[in-house]
Amino acid sequence: MIFSPSSPSITNGYLTGQLLVAMPNMQDPRFHKTVVFVCVHNEDGGMGIILNRLVSGMSFNEIIKQLDLGADITAQDRPLHFGGPVEGGRGFVLHSLDYSTPETLKVNDTIGLTATLDILKAMAENKGPSQAILSLGYAGWSPHQLENELRHNGWITVAADNTLVFEERLDKKWDAAFAKLGISPEMLSSDGGSA
Repeated sequence: MIFSPSSPSITNGYLTGQLLVAMPNMQDPRFHKTVVFVCVHNEDGGMGIILNRLVSGMSFNEIIKQLDLGADITAQDRPLHFGGPVEGGRGFVLHSLDYSTPETLKVNDTIGLTATLDILKAMAENKGPSQAILSLGYAGWSPHQLENELRHNGWITVAADNTLVFEERLDKKWDAAFAKLGISPEMLSSDGGSA
């Protein structure tokens, strides 16, 4: 799947820059109780980063050392996120736009996505974005797959904000996303319907 930085926004019927929150009845264990930031959603499909899962046994500083970027590691170590089940060996940095390069995909006015080694080196040297999530892999959807999952009550959409994306504790993000809508996940039914 190839995604263009000029993807349509939600105003065009797409969910770029929004959060997908797994409904309580989500059957896929890879997405159970996840919150996904949608980086791109258009007629070609969708791509997002899971915000509340970690890769166990690996950290940012370990990745920097393995990549041998010649970085003078001065940054505090940070966790490595499980961004999704697609391309699990590929790194992505979801970040605030106080850091941007020509390769950065500007998702909205405050959040970008960069997948180059330069951002990793900058982060290791405390020259990167002020807010960032380093993830391995991503969540991907083929054309119309995400729309179908939404119709079948697999996800609920929530407006993204930097606090929820970057600052909320991982174990609280799912509940916080529902709270932003003013609802409790326990009150939701897995059955769709119409009046």
